[in-house]
Amino acid sequence: MSAGARRDVPWTCRVEAEVAAPVEAVWAVVADPTRTGEWSHECHEVGWLDGAVGARPGARFRGANKAAVWRWHRTCEVLAVEDGRSLTWRTVPTWRYVDSTVWRITLEPVGAGTRIVQTYEVVRCPAWWAWLVARVVPPHLDRSAGLRADLERIGEVAAADAGA
Repeated sequence: MSAGARRDVPWTCRVEAEVAAPVEAVWAVVADPTRTGEWSHECHEVGWLDGAVGARPGARFRGANKAAVWRWHRTCEVLAVEDGRSLTWRTVPTWRYVDSTVWRITLEPVGAGTRIVQTYEVVRCPAWWAWLVARVVPPHLDRSAGLRADLERIGEVAAADAGA
């Protein structure tokens, strides 16, 4: 990047991976956000909030995250669940974290395995916040490799669960 070049955090991203685990086993991992710490490069611990015990629209959970030297917690809300097929959630904006991103993981059977597609779209982010994140959390300038590796780890966890 040349001096003076603009550095922005991408507002959208799409990654995918084909894994050897069956779609049912992958869904068991994806549909339980409390298992995110088993496969995520950034989110290390998740717990349900307000008595929620499973992914359903309106259920909230809180994740503990780390990127580079930075650590933070985010509350998320499940927006949609298509059983066995996709899970959609968003980060909930607060006075401390003013942005909101909608995340989706979609599964598709491919032979005996699964294609996992993960997308995100930033739906709320003031310009000053985007500027700050781009400079304070440089790994967020390009998350595609980390997110793709997460999908591969989901496949590994699911395959282990399925005894494959």
